[in-house]
Amino acid sequence: MRTPRLAGPADLPAITRLINTAYRVEAFFIRGDRTTEQELRTRLEGRRSDFLVIEDPLDDALVGAVYLELRGDCGHFSMLSVDPARQGTGLGRRLVEAAETYCRAAGCTAVEIDVVNLRTELPAFYAKFGYRTTGTSPFPAPAKLTQPIHLIVMRKPLA
Repeated sequence: MRTPRLAGPADLPAITRLINTAYRVEAFFIRGDRTTEQELRTRLEGRRSDFLVIEDPLDDALVGAVYLELRGDCGHFSMLSVDPARQGTGLGRRLVEAAETYCRAAGCTAVEIDVVNLRTELPAFYAKFGYRTTGTSPFPAPAKLTQPIHLIVMRKPLA
């Protein structure tokens, strides 16, 4: 796999497809797609934010992506997505490490993530990287939900 790189506006259709494919596992509590190209464009244009992507060197297909946002001295990442056919191959780890490197280079002293409480495997996954639960917050798009959920906020200090 190639090194993660910053995405540009031309990558948004592929990122949208990747996120929606990777997040189909959430169909039991989310109506419709997880995101739209316009939602991602708004995120990319309106904040101190970026997407990092990983491409397959054989066909240039996007196989991983993560959304990054700088919030003062704290970085935030979300929508970590790996092509389902490539999950379990270390791409998630590479994206987490790249997100932390990005935030560290921007002067952040910590990184936060939000995970859905119904995705019980996620807190343990991120705990392996040193993230610890610090609280909860509401899901930002309640109209999409088929059942009540909340987000678990996790944080890691950056050295």
